[in-house]
Amino acid sequence: MSRLFLFTACVALVAVASGAEDSKKTALDKATLEAYVRHLYVLDKRIQVTVSDAKVSALPGFVEETVHASLGNQSQDFTFYISKDGKKIVQGTVYDVAANPFKAELDKIKTMGAPGWGTSGAPVVLVEFSDFECPYCKEEAKAIRDNLLATYPTQVKLYFKEFPLESLHPWAKTAALAGRCVFGQSTDAFWAYHDWVFGQQDKITPDNVREQVLAWAKGQKDLDALKLGQCIDTKTTAAEVDAIEAQGRDLGINSTPTLFINGRRLAQAMDWASLKNIIDYEIEYQKTAKDAGDDCGCDLKLKLPGAPAQSAPGLPGIKR
Repeated sequence: MSRLFLFTACVALVAVASGAEDSKKTALDKATLEAYVRHLYVLDKRIQVTVSDAKVSALPGFVEETVHASLGNQSQDFTFYISKDGKKIVQGTVYDVAANPFKAELDKIKTMGAPGWGTSGAPVVLVEFSDFECPYCKEEAKAIRDNLLATYPTQVKLYFKEFPLESLHPWAKTAALAGRCVFGQSTDAFWAYHDWVFGQQDKITPDNVREQVLAWAKGQKDLDALKLGQCIDTKTTAAEVDAIEAQGRDLGINSTPTLFINGRRLAQAMDWASLKNIIDYEIEYQKTAKDAGDDCGCDLKLKLPGAPAQSAPGLPGIKR
């Protein structure tokens, strides 16, 4: 028997064994899926990767798994649809043409108990997840406050949700807690606080945020400054802000501002002209679709006992 024959036979056996091993690989195995995704996106050993348990998918014949990658305070989620035999994976978004394309977001967004202004029953709802220390949030907030009601006096409703990015903004969480304390006393005072905090971003620090807020509160006729100070010191509103943050994470929010317009996610600061184009489109679309907005019957509200009543449409301090 020649050496060439023996060598060829050995190569063939290795190839067969390798092929058999590859055929046993399944993306339903977490370690296999992690290794595949690490290679796919060049996620080296510095990056922590965790794989969720498989769950029922909207895509027939597939299950859904989420791969969470993190490095320090940064993170990103990847959603994969895996064939039930584990051989194929698909990354993308599954849409049902019989439903609003943003139904998944609409089902998760809860607006009851959030500061809001505009017209109840409006065809377009904006829900903003924002950070009081974020400069981009400040820019978008000003654009919205200056233009939204002046342009759309009856067609829109906006809700504000605190989403402080503590790893980047050291006083944002305190400002969020204080804002909820203000809101507990007065809706109008909250919007005055909203405008004041964004306007004072360059003057507020982690060391003076409480002092600054209480000094501002003394000039507000609708606020009890002593009660506000006690609320801030005892972190009375921590559970409220934590619940909002949890909702944001469930929606996959990892940056601010993140604005939803009838469920459509805008994960970056937008100029007014761009926002207006989207709002105009939604107003026209909802005339026939009626599958979003404040009166669509969607699962947009979560009843919270004791939630402050919403004031009538109006913007304190805004020229019309």
